[in-house]
Parts: sequence; structure tokens; C-alpha cells
Amino acid sequence: MFARLIMVQLQADKIDEAIRVFEDGVMPAVQRQKGNHGGYFLTDRKTGQIAVIGFWDSEEDIIANEQSGFYQEQVAKVAPFFTAAPVMGVYEVSIQA
Repeated sequence: MFARLIMVQLQADKIDEAIRVFEDGVMPAVQRQKGNHGGYFLTDRKTGQIAVIGFWDSEEDIIANEQSGFYQEQVAKVAPFFTAAPVMGVYEVSIQA
């Protein structure tokens, strides 16, 4: 299993709105993607920093998701709430408890 981790800074007064957009629009669409196993939207309300972790069958599924333009479409839905560009990384899940 692999995880895609996206870190981004949100406008502090837009956190709840960003959560709604992500929960109602982004996450349902992502869950229908080949190889996706859900994920988490983590929020630090004090700083406005969020981390989004999505779990995937393979690194190839993540790459295909990005190359299709789907990833970029989903980021665009929440981009109005960003104060900076997101930083993304892909990691192998080595231990799951």
C-alpha cells in the first residue's frame, strides 16, 4: 500500500468551508478512483495547516491519478482557500497498526 501526503496552508477563516468542500466534493470523487482506499483530512486550526493523506493500492495508481488530470481537478476545488501551493509526497506504507 502507498500513501499520498499533501500539506498545505489554508486561510484561517476558511477552514470550515474547505472541510465542507473536501468532504462533499473531493473525497467522494477520490474514493471512486482505481486503487483508492480512503484517507484523512487533518487540520491544525491554530496555524491553518492541513495534511491530507490518501491510501492507494500502488504507486502506479497514484501516478495514473495525477497523469489523468484528476488530482489537479480536485486540488482546484479547494485551491481558493490556500495561502500557498500544496506540497505533495508519495510514501510506501511500511507499517500499519
